[in-house]
Amino acid sequence: MDQQYNPGDVERTAQKFWDDNNTFMVKEDPGKPKYYCLSMFPYPSGKLHMGHVRNYTIGDVISRYQRMQGKNVMQPMGWDAFGLPAENAAIANKTAPAKWTHANIAYMKNQLKQLGFGYDWNRELATCKPDYYRWEQWFFARLFEKGLVYKKMSTVNWDPVDQTVLANEQVVDGRGWRSGALVEQKKIPQWFIRITDYAEELLNDLDQLEDWPEQVKTMQRNWIGKSIGTELTFQMKDGHDPLEVYTTRPDTLMGVTYMAVSTEHPIARKSAKRYPEVADFAEQCRNSKTAEADMAVMEKKGIDTGFKAIHPLTHEEIPVYVANFVLTDYGTGALMAVPAHDERDHEFAVKYRLPIKQVIAPGDDREIDVQEQAFTEKGFLVSSGKYNGLTSEDAFNAIADYLEEKGIGKRTVNYRLRDWGVSRQRYWGAPIPMMTMEDGTERPVPDDQLPITLPEDVEMDGVQSPIKADPEWAKTSFEGQPATLETDTFDTFMESSWYYARFCSPNYDKGMLDPAAANYWLPVDQYIGGIEHAILHLLYARFFHKLLRDVGLVNSSEPFNRLLCQGMVLAETYYREDEAGKKTWISPADVINKRDDKGQVVETVHKDDGQPVVAGGVTKMSKSKNNGIDPQAIIDEHGADTVRLFMMFAAPPEQSLEWSDSGVEGAHRFLKRLWRMVNEHVASGPAPALNADGLTDGQKNLRRKTHETISKVSDDISRRLTFNTSIAAVMELLNESAKLTDDAAQSKAVRQEALETAVVLLAPIVPHICHQLWQALGHAEPVVDAPWPVADKTAMVRSEIQVVLQVNGKVRAKADVPADIDKSSLETLALENENVVRFTEGKTVRKVIVVPGKLVNVVAN
Repeated sequence: MDQQYNPGDVERTAQKFWDDNNTFMVKEDPGKPKYYCLSMFPYPSGKLHMGHVRNYTIGDVISRYQRMQGKNVMQPMGWDAFGLPAENAAIANKTAPAKWTHANIAYMKNQLKQLGFGYDWNRELATCKPDYYRWEQWFFARLFEKGLVYKKMSTVNWDPVDQTVLANEQVVDGRGWRSGALVEQKKIPQWFIRITDYAEELLNDLDQLEDWPEQVKTMQRNWIGKSIGTELTFQMKDGHDPLEVYTTRPDTLMGVTYMAVSTEHPIARKSAKRYPEVADFAEQCRNSKTAEADMAVMEKKGIDTGFKAIHPLTHEEIPVYVANFVLTDYGTGALMAVPAHDERDHEFAVKYRLPIKQVIAPGDDREIDVQEQAFTEKGFLVSSGKYNGLTSEDAFNAIADYLEEKGIGKRTVNYRLRDWGVSRQRYWGAPIPMMTMEDGTERPVPDDQLPITLPEDVEMDGVQSPIKADPEWAKTSFEGQPATLETDTFDTFMESSWYYARFCSPNYDKGMLDPAAANYWLPVDQYIGGIEHAILHLLYARFFHKLLRDVGLVNSSEPFNRLLCQGMVLAETYYREDEAGKKTWISPADVINKRDDKGQVVETVHKDDGQPVVAGGVTKMSKSKNNGIDPQAIIDEHGADTVRLFMMFAAPPEQSLEWSDSGVEGAHRFLKRLWRMVNEHVASGPAPALNADGLTDGQKNLRRKTHETISKVSDDISRRLTFNTSIAAVMELLNESAKLTDDAAQSKAVRQEALETAVVLLAPIVPHICHQLWQALGHAEPVVDAPWPVADKTAMVRSEIQVVLQVNGKVRAKADVPADIDKSSLETLALENENVVRFTEGKTVRKVIVVPGKLVNVVAN
């Protein structure tokens, strides 16, 4: 082997071997336990960033480890290739989204290969290819046939100048990103999938996911938002249609002082016809954001409709307001407002000087003033007639019983979850496989006409989708009758909701999935991705899996057995500020940190002009702060194994990782040391066979450390997924190996075992260098095919142990003693220890407490 570690040569050699031997290509093998490891696939944005590198390194370490456990491991990779960014890039670069996307895929694939990830590239897929989205279209048609798909009017962002729908990210300060026109809220017909039909199952099955982070399960439970409440009817004065509302707090019913409806509610529309000011207010609301998150923080506004509702218990007249915080698509579009016990209702009541009536009191001595602040806790009823003194829980049932008895209410279960709107009015997405007949009826495109392909050789003007701009594209026919194709495309969450399943049979052309392959590989054993996908992607994927099950394609109910959400990659930020206070962010690659003799940063300057820059603190790597580190530059300078080692060593996978140049350099130094130690060992000649009998104490110590390291690393990787502690344990092993320096034959044999162990334990993390070192240590088979070592329990038996010697509970000495020392001898040894004698001198020993194998505590006064 070469005397010096040259990562470029080492990595090219290993990668060529894996490619030439199809090392990571797998197929179903019922004779072996399977293991499906999957990292969330990337959007082909152009270059890998450090978040990608961390995610995929974690997945690769797990995959390689499981392979060494003798499992049939599948680790695929593909591309989440549709989406708005490709359209924006195509406009900016005057190219077609398809061309831009495929060029990025080629570049990023090469980067992934350089990092040595063990992917089965024969399974590669891109969601923008017709052979992928064809089956998505086929599946949508099946859902339509099962009644799980429907079309309804829904609100979108509308640019009145460009005459186009805008995504939320295309709305800047309320204006269209290109035209600058004030964006309107417009209703258009859109397609929906009935995810709410599966709400209860999606909620209940979270309990089965024992190996998911509790935080993610909590986020999904909250998003589904199951609540048990009461639907009730408020009659309207003058015979208008009654108001139907849903409440989770019927115990507060006596505190209702006004009603609130959405701008699209029938009451609001009737009022708008009577009163111009109501019509004007409704129009203003239509042109403001309607996302639930926005509603929570926006100023609450409303206007009196002039209509009155009748309280179902007191028969009092209650004013009905149109309010900007009531969403048409949520519930009935109307709510009963209890300002004393709801913060949103309270804010509105204060603004419009509406009554605030307390009907719930705390169950303790606290003094509350609901005129100043809403009391939202449960308690005891007051000012509620015959229900006074009941707890909120008892009142819930009593009032619900009364409403049901009178036929004006009923108990019901409700969900915060809403059906999934899958229509997007953009071009770069999978066409929705529906068509409209001349009589207005809609039906799926027949299977034999799928896929409905997206034209790829297009010009983007940034205004209208090319398939909407070309009326010829949408022309089709069915049974001899003319029809028009849908020109909306699917939400890209559709593609990412089932890609994990298509990886099981990516080239299968007889159906969406090959059921035999899918049921062999699924569920995914380990899924890895960011916490930012905890709700939508993971919830949609879980929903899709249940749909796949219900059409007979899979026989499991959940897609991912184990979930790991890796932390963010952080880096220092740097900037300069102009006179107006505007910050210009500077890349860490463009600054120089000047340090003092102790290594502390004393000044930071721009490397181009030598002038100072300001350190802005550590934050997530992002384009906006220009603090991303290019993985390619680190690979070119230090090698892929250095990048992988740093990523795994710097922090546990679920925690944030702070980028550190010194940490990268430290990782590189460790690999050079590992190379040097193996090189020196090999250069000294072949090692004899190890004979465990008759070893010296030094040889036994190294052997014990070797097998303790095997035991620890095995547990760290398999159970705890703490790769940083695994690496630290191997570093300790190498330190111990370096202490055994004699030339005795068995010393060399024990060192051989220690170095082989270090290499094989590190192989999942730094596979390139380990590929070469394993061969140098005399192995013909590649380390990627080597079995994971098993700790020898007899080697871990200690002939000596260290015990702590205390006086009155304070440590005064430590002593190495025979492992089988008896209690009496241990007590005598402690009392004769010179440090113990010094601290008990002149005192009377009252008691000696012996904890075998751990400590002796001498109690004296």
